[in-house]
Amino acid sequence: MFTEIMRYILDLGPTVMLPIVIIFFSICLRMKVGDAFKSGLHIGIGFVGIGLVIGLMLDSIGPAAKAMAANFQIGLEVIDIGWPGSSPMTWASQIALIAIPVAIGVNILMLITRMTRVVNVDIWNIWHMTFTGALVHLATGSYWLGILGVVVHAAFAYKLGDWFSRDTRNFFGLDGIAVPHGTSAYMGPIAVLVDYIIEKIPGLRRIHLSADDVQKRFGPFGEPVTVGFIVGIIIGLLAHYDAKGVLQLAVKTAAVMLLMPRVIKPIMDGLNPIAKHARKRLQAKFAGQDFLIGLDPALLLGNTSVISASLIFIPLTILIAVLLPGNKVLPFGDLATIGFFVAMAVAVHKGNLFRTLISGIVIMSMTLWIATQTIGLHTQLAANAGSLKAGGMVASMDQGGSPITYLLIQLLTWQNVTALAVIGIIYLLAVLLTWRRARQAPEETSETAANLPESKILIK
Repeated sequence: MFTEIMRYILDLGPTVMLPIVIIFFSICLRMKVGDAFKSGLHIGIGFVGIGLVIGLMLDSIGPAAKAMAANFQIGLEVIDIGWPGSSPMTWASQIALIAIPVAIGVNILMLITRMTRVVNVDIWNIWHMTFTGALVHLATGSYWLGILGVVVHAAFAYKLGDWFSRDTRNFFGLDGIAVPHGTSAYMGPIAVLVDYIIEKIPGLRRIHLSADDVQKRFGPFGEPVTVGFIVGIIIGLLAHYDAKGVLQLAVKTAAVMLLMPRVIKPIMDGLNPIAKHARKRLQAKFAGQDFLIGLDPALLLGNTSVISASLIFIPLTILIAVLLPGNKVLPFGDLATIGFFVAMAVAVHKGNLFRTLISGIVIMSMTLWIATQTIGLHTQLAANAGSLKAGGMVASMDQGGSPITYLLIQLLTWQNVTALAVIGIIYLLAVLLTWRRARQAPEETSETAANLPESKILIK
């Protein structure tokens, strides 16, 4: 009975599941039922809007990406099915049903012991932790090691939410919110490492290019919608579309630049009263502790620089896939959500698109290489879920290319000691720098953060 109930709730998807969880959470914190329902409904509407815009990108840019690959005779064997393909098969795994209470239990334990300030209410995105557990289970044959994978990923994700909370607040203007999930969180440390290296190079550290700089220099031709239009033309030409197809694609990419920040607004309208009420109640109950509400990284996609970087990295990721030695994955399913990979990097670099370009290249290269290494396990996961065609293979950049997942598998199996050493050293250094950066960052009030000149928030 419990299994059927959990499966039914998971099948509702994030647009229904997340509002229900947030409404329940708000009522438990003694928020008025009417206010909780209104806020939850706004959040659900916002996620529907995000889904529509992402769907627009997938339907328009997806075929263009395939056409580009065909035109340039890109011989990559395995298609990236993206998170829309990976998450359902993850929820169908043997680890799935126990993963949710395990991840929640880890969160509660870390809150009680004050190891984190993140109160995670984004139950849907526990699928990332579940994916790690499922692949560890398949790699080792041990169910309990799979559960350990969920525990380790969950604990690390909540700490990432803590470490990047100032970026979430100061750059994105999301006071009281943390993003402890997905590629935005676990690729953030790579951006910290790249930023640290750039700061040591006199010539590079002086280069600064932001979306604001482009707009000031080029006027109307530097505005986000115009940049989106130009990027759409470039992608259309590379796909060898005719004039009609190029123009239609250009208008759609311009629409994404305009619409994405606007569909984020209902989510913020719903979140703001809940976040304020939740923090007030929790701080009163737990001796003034400063809690953060853990939510989906989709909240970060409304920033000008994030959208600009996303559009730039759509064709660039395909180029990286072609040039990367040993890569077998053709980017496709996650191209529409490429912003998740670079969103935290944009904040780490304070909107500097030049630095984001460098760290993004490193991030996407690592993602594609790891995704290639996990093709076998990912294919087995798909087969177990009954979602694999005969003789087919699958991969995904989002979570399939996660260093957390890959390093845990290698630590427990020792299948590729060289890769474990190289990626492990790079990622460990990145995490240590992120931890040090979070400890050294000065405390700032939310009022001070709101006035920082680097912040460019489109949600109004």
